[in-house]
Amino acid sequence: MQQSEPGPTTPGPTESGPTEGELPPMTADFLSQLSKDRVIAVVRAPEIPDAAALCAALRAGGIRWIEFTRTTPGLVEHLRRAVADDGDGIGAGTVMTGEQAEELIDAGARYLVTPGCRPEVAEAASAAGVPVVLGALSPTEVGLALDLGADAVKIFPARAFGPGYLRDLAGPFPDVPLVASGGVNEDNAAAFLAAGARAVCAGSNVVPPSLVAAGDWPEITRRARAFTDSCR
Repeated sequence: MQQSEPGPTTPGPTESGPTEGELPPMTADFLSQLSKDRVIAVVRAPEIPDAAALCAALRAGGIRWIEFTRTTPGLVEHLRRAVADDGDGIGAGTVMTGEQAEELIDAGARYLVTPGCRPEVAEAASAAGVPVVLGALSPTEVGLALDLGADAVKIFPARAFGPGYLRDLAGPFPDVPLVASGGVNEDNAAAFLAAGARAVCAGSNVVPPSLVAAGDWPEITRRARAFTDSCR
């Protein structure tokens, strides 16, 4: 007897990614928290006596996002120490290569930040499911950062171009999360946020290398509080 041809099968359920226009969960959570807190402390110091204590001092002043830069000697160990105490909001910056990205992710970095558009870093971050903030300045670079999969784009140096420049960038890039970095302080942070920055970076005015090296945590807490108060 002739057997009949099997009919079409119905595919079973498959895991699906985000629909068009929907952010992946990791990116959505990252941006939600960043938008709420609005300040990233950028630590660039030749000596850090206690990374966990430094993070605690910044959090006491209202800054939960802390970026340890790769130019800091012993960065990997500082990251591990900070993450072991409380990894929430701890990231690594000035990341230039894929190899560096992988090493810092292994050390516990919850997000990566680059000074410019670094394809290898973006690729490593994507593979590990870690958010990445790519640096840019011109509209062309902002577009490239988006093409590389940036979760947010750091505009550097922000002070040299002023808050109005971020407002102008928001014209062609209305939905792009921009982070103002470089020369942002208590006097201009609110202006950058009002101009459309999703967050701003607090640098040496909040975490001066001398105070970090001295372990003057109360003063760093005071400076962090002054900065966050200026953003309200």
